[in-house]
Amino acid sequence: MTEGQWWFCLKHMRVEPDKGCPNKDRMGPYASEQEAAGALQRAADRNKAWDEADQDDE
Repeated sequence: MTEGQWWFCLKHMRVEPDKGCPNKDRMGPYASEQEAAGALQRAADRNKAWDEADQDDE
């Protein structure tokens, strides 16, 4: 396994190592390539949970 930070590039829709696109176009950093690969799903899950919490407040 490669050490270092990993990012998910929103421009290219792929996982990148520390050297890659500018951070403004990426999600992260993540500790592993596998964690970075799940960035979009993790964000979607969190957004859904937050939306449901907002509905409970109404």
